[in-house]
Amino acid sequence: MWESPSRPVAFVCLALSMALVGSYVALSKPLAALFPVFLLAWLRFGIGAVAMARWLRQTPGDAPLAPRTRWLLFLESFFGNFLFTLCMVTGVSLTGAVTAGVTMASIPVAVALLSWLLLREQIMPRTWLAVVLAVAGIALYAAAKPAEATTAHAYAWLGQWLLLAAVLCEAAYAVIGKRLTAVLSPKRISAIINVWGFVLSTPMGLYVAWQFDFAAVSLPMWGLLLFYALAACVWTVWLWMTGLRAVPAAQAGIFTVLLPISAALVGVLVLGEHISALQWLALGIALLGVVVATWPARKA
Repeated sequence: MWESPSRPVAFVCLALSMALVGSYVALSKPLAALFPVFLLAWLRFGIGAVAMARWLRQTPGDAPLAPRTRWLLFLESFFGNFLFTLCMVTGVSLTGAVTAGVTMASIPVAVALLSWLLLREQIMPRTWLAVVLAVAGIALYAAAKPAEATTAHAYAWLGQWLLLAAVLCEAAYAVIGKRLTAVLSPKRISAIINVWGFVLSTPMGLYVAWQFDFAAVSLPMWGLLLFYALAACVWTVWLWMTGLRAVPAAQAGIFTVLLPISAALVGVLVLGEHISALQWLALGIALLGVVVATWPARKA
């Protein structure tokens, strides 16, 4: 049976996972402008399937794939990969980046509540304090952004509901992942849910690919696509599942605040964007939530 990582190693894995997510989200903006959403998802899962082909095999520490485990693997990919992407992308297009940022700040709360309801985890007061700091920091960061110039969309109310659905999908991803790490290795979980993502995105991906001009894609963009696929399908998922093996889901959910923090840093350091002093303060408050959640507890 494979061993769980130590708490410090698990914290590092969770932090690196969310930091990578924020980094590739910021760097993949040109990809989103070039490739249609379904085609980008299909190519991403296809590259991930090739990269993780060896991880599909059962390892000595893995339990047999019982019907319940197979169902959980499908739900993990359906909520965390497929449905989250659709709800998030559509919700942002109907509302805006500021609204999406405020709504996504509730992910740590949703993860904590679902882990309490479904996993029966006992959530310490310090974890709730960390959740409050994380939510407050990201909400303040989003609210401190300049006002969006676009007029309100006629279906903005639908976009808000879709963003809330994306929050629940991400929370379900964390909670179901915690269950899966008890019976399967992080590598095998990553590979199987990626295959499900490829299957779910194939119909629309093939339809869009039939009409897409692949010759117009430059070599640097193909390189960026390769990095995006490996980061999104392989590295971040494996790191997240590895960290979940040793950390309660509610505590792990706090690390999602590193997503907007890393995205903001990439925007400043790589893309030349500007962040106000109030936004830096907001990111500091959110980061303080991670410090509170991971601070070593005093021994009796």
